[in-house]
Amino acid sequence: MVSMTKHLALALAVFTAPVAAQLNTIQTVYLLPMGSGLDQYIANRLTAAGVLQVVTDPLKADAVFTDRLGEAFEARFTELYITPEEERKKAEEKKAKAEEKKAREKEKKEKGKQKDEEKTSGEQDDSAKPAEMPPIRASSFSRGKGTLFLVERKSRDVVWSIYEQPKSSTPKELDRVAGRVVDRLKTSRAGK
Repeated sequence: MVSMTKHLALALAVFTAPVAAQLNTIQTVYLLPMGSGLDQYIANRLTAAGVLQVVTDPLKADAVFTDRLGEAFEARFTELYITPEEERKKAEEKKAKAEEKKAREKEKKEKGKQKDEEKTSGEQDDSAKPAEMPPIRASSFSRGKGTLFLVERKSRDVVWSIYEQPKSSTPKELDRVAGRVVDRLKTSRAGK
């Protein structure tokens, strides 16, 4: 029994050490709005415990705290952290798409005229194809109803997460949950 306990402790130390090291590179955090205003309670607890410095400028943050992942999060993250080069690229892509759309509309008008001419001459057009839809990215991530994520800014990796669902949305309960979240983060940063 003692040998098994030692092996378990050693395994936990091996697996938690990299997480603690990665968490300890994070010093500042930006909190995205969360359900029931939980972000405000977490900000308060993080600041009071001195675990991480909470910043109001996302550009000064090493990581972002959020209660959702997926397309909505990615869009918000990109909005917060787009670089001038990415912005230029995005503008060029938008311009190219607009020109492409304009060319397609012109082509469609010309085909419409041809179809009208063919219909009047009695011919049928069998080449009609259904419009192709862009692929939809499936994601199981969304508002997790109690799951919180710490996402590193540079890598966009989730470096820490916790499930701590409030029993109610009362200030006392939200503060209790925020306290537990910050305590667990503090423990994880210590490598325990």
